[in-house]
Amino acid sequence: MMNVGFVEELADKLRREIGKVIVGRDDVVDKLLISLLVGGHVLLEGVPGIAKTYLAKSFALSLNLKFKRIQLTPDLLPTDIIGVKVFNQKTLDFEFRPGPIFTNILLADEINRTPPRTQSALLEAMQERQVTVDGETYRLPEPFMVIATQNPVETEGVYPLPEAQLDRFLFRLILQYPSKSEEVEVLRKKRVKGEVIDVEPITNAKELELAKNTIQRIKVSDDVLEYIVDLVRATREHPAVLLGGSTRAEVMLLYAARAYAAISEGRDYVIPDDVKAVFFDVMNHRIILRPEFVISSYSREPLWSYNAIRKVLDHVVSKVKAPK
Repeated sequence: MMNVGFVEELADKLRREIGKVIVGRDDVVDKLLISLLVGGHVLLEGVPGIAKTYLAKSFALSLNLKFKRIQLTPDLLPTDIIGVKVFNQKTLDFEFRPGPIFTNILLADEINRTPPRTQSALLEAMQERQVTVDGETYRLPEPFMVIATQNPVETEGVYPLPEAQLDRFLFRLILQYPSKSEEVEVLRKKRVKGEVIDVEPITNAKELELAKNTIQRIKVSDDVLEYIVDLVRATREHPAVLLGGSTRAEVMLLYAARAYAAISEGRDYVIPDDVKAVFFDVMNHRIILRPEFVISSYSREPLWSYNAIRKVLDHVVSKVKAPK
């Protein structure tokens, strides 16, 4: 019998460790771990000052993984990320100098501030797990995950990610302000620790690889597979949707639900509730709403466009019958 319990224990330890420095983000921590274990990437969206960078670094340190951060700017070139070949006068030959993408956890800060050419270089590496420079291919380390951030309230000097590139992210996680009690707790922690990230590694590369292999063997019935397809197909048929989820969305939903079953309850099989638990975060960046629906939603809820998307996706879940 497959032992899935240790994956649940790993998630519990990770929540507790990151909880030493980050308040009220257990769900985000779970989704970051899910993404890492299934080979995905995460887009963190939220206003400045809510600890997106702090969270990403704490996540990497807690898992004993190498971490690098890139501040994406309009003048950043693809070679600034992936690396470049330079001429070595001693050997009289060109040698490759790896860029910051050669790490385990890469934080791409403000991804929508860099132009499409640089975005494409980053997202190609996300998909292929390799980079090519002057005809030579270089494999990226394992595990490898990109955590990209963007500010939803900025409109000037930004280059929004095209839908095809957004589709490369497993999750788009939308971070809102903490509650009042959580903000008070943040100040208590800062009063003692300041900006020090006081976390300890709770695992190692061997255990992470075992967790990844375990998740790949989690059972998914044909009924649940059909339910996943029905949900995604329903997004294409919804009257408020201009462009619905693709086949890749179905695959990503399968992977995420399988990992969620392991880390949430230590189960070695997927149930419909696992699919529902990850549905919004997998799908919210993969559909495009009709303009008239977004405008009417803004008139009632002038927050962010994801309010309108949430209404549509919640409606899809309520209408599609789940298997028993």
